[in-house]
Amino acid sequence: MIRNNPDIIYGKIKPTVDAKGLRHYPKDYNPIIEYYEQIKKKQAIVSIKIEKTYKKIVNDIKNSKSEWYYSTARANHILEFAENYCRHSKGKQGGKRITLELWEKAFLATIFGFINIEGIRKYQRAVLIVGKKNGKSLLASIIGLYLQIGDNESGPEIYAVATKKDQAKIIWQEAKSMVRKSPTLKKRIKALTHELDSREYNDGVFRPLASDSDTLDGLNVHGVLMDEFHQWKHGRPLYDIMADGITAREQPLIFMCSTAGTIREDIYDEIYEEAELTINGYDLEDGFKDERSIYFVYELDKKSEWEDEKCWYKANPGLGTIKNLVTLRDKVNRAKKNSNLVKNLVCKEFNIRETSTEAWLSYDELNNPAKFDISLLKPDYGIGGSDLSSTTDLTCGTIIFMLPEDKTIYVEQMYWMPEDLLDIKIKEDHIPYDKWVEQGLLRLCEGNKVHYRDVKEWFVEITEKHDLYIPYHGYDAWSATYYVEDMRNYYGKNGMESVIQGSKTLSSPMKSLGADLKAKRINYNNNPITKWCLSNTTVVIDKNNNIQPAKGASSKKRIDGMASLLNAYVVLERHYDEYINLI
Repeated sequence: MIRNNPDIIYGKIKPTVDAKGLRHYPKDYNPIIEYYEQIKKKQAIVSIKIEKTYKKIVNDIKNSKSEWYYSTARANHILEFAENYCRHSKGKQGGKRITLELWEKAFLATIFGFINIEGIRKYQRAVLIVGKKNGKSLLASIIGLYLQIGDNESGPEIYAVATKKDQAKIIWQEAKSMVRKSPTLKKRIKALTHELDSREYNDGVFRPLASDSDTLDGLNVHGVLMDEFHQWKHGRPLYDIMADGITAREQPLIFMCSTAGTIREDIYDEIYEEAELTINGYDLEDGFKDERSIYFVYELDKKSEWEDEKCWYKANPGLGTIKNLVTLRDKVNRAKKNSNLVKNLVCKEFNIRETSTEAWLSYDELNNPAKFDISLLKPDYGIGGSDLSSTTDLTCGTIIFMLPEDKTIYVEQMYWMPEDLLDIKIKEDHIPYDKWVEQGLLRLCEGNKVHYRDVKEWFVEITEKHDLYIPYHGYDAWSATYYVEDMRNYYGKNGMESVIQGSKTLSSPMKSLGADLKAKRINYNNNPITKWCLSNTTVVIDKNNNIQPAKGASSKKRIDGMASLLNAYVVLERHYDEYINLI
């Protein structure tokens, strides 16, 4: 990657400059396509999440059947606004016009370029997660000022918000300085002590606002900027108030930007996990969908990449231009010599969250589109696994089986959830449970809880329909006693085996299961629920490098399908030789 080549950094297509010194892009200019071409050619080194995001965006541009289409005029309008009227406020560039890098152009063009036939913008929420010192506050300031005077909105109310006033002022102060440096912006915006006032131009205001303010209710928000939300404690109430404030506007925008941070199980983790669900859902017909939000997650794909300079650009798209490469190199060298510095380095510079868990498998590692028909394979023996839920979780039943002279491990699963919770969970979690019910992958239990007799009936159904005997069945030791007894009455007293949920029992089988998934040895029939559960799974690692599964703090995530599969897999390892002799 040649970072000093301006054709790579700024793109091959340059704007023309008129007699007044104003820059203008060709009518057909599309920085998104240009950036994605660099990504595909590995000229731009980006994270897996960024590559998937831009693949999706490019597909949307080419999609002629969608209600949303890409308008080069609308996209280029904000680029020209930024480069003609916004100026740097600090350092050696202070007072000079901004020249956007290609990744910044693609980012802004995506947010503002997609509209419907009525000209209403598609995206109402945009999230940028990027290593520090990559110019995110400058981008946020451009967006805030554009929403205030460049978006053709009457009476726009723009707010830079945070849980603390000092945090809220960071973006706003940057925007204020930008106004003072720009003759054009000064004509339309008055930089006052506590607000940027454009009332004489379009009756608009741009203010910093903190959660301890008494003016949060009753806002009519056109744009809200949330900076460094990784620092927010108890951030959900503030986010909800501001999100409620946009409902009266036709094309509002919530813009959130941050690096990773140390505050866990708060708004940052919630937003990050929504980003993961959405980005992973791009490749799944029945995955998590949120077409009004777009996420740009610049990060290392693996924590171990922090020592590889080629990978640093994944979290730092402005490295070498906006962000000083030599300074980062020095920080990394110091961390190599002092392990106490590593944790903060990978968090702030490379966006690896400080969590008690780590990712188990990447999407590419767990993804297997292979399918099978159990009726055609006609297995004689299988191994069962159960993960019984509490009231709000999924319940999953698993049967894995193998065939003679075939190394593949086939996985047949069924899921259950309470019927009373279906509509609530679809609305709150945006997970397509209803589609999975229609496809026969998920069954509903009457009332507000899962009835374990329904689980037993499914195992019996598969057993009798396919003449498939299940000599061994792994279950969580927590499981309901009467379910275990009911299964023993049908399958025999020795068939049900308790699987203790801890690293001592699960570590070795989970590592083997992970290796088999990577090798595409596990054929789970391309079940979208199973794939979702696998992608949600993280691991807790102890000092001896033993692992066990975890799902994190998000109430939306489920790993029940993976837990059920792992219980079956544990029993398969216990009885592998016996099972192979049976088949």
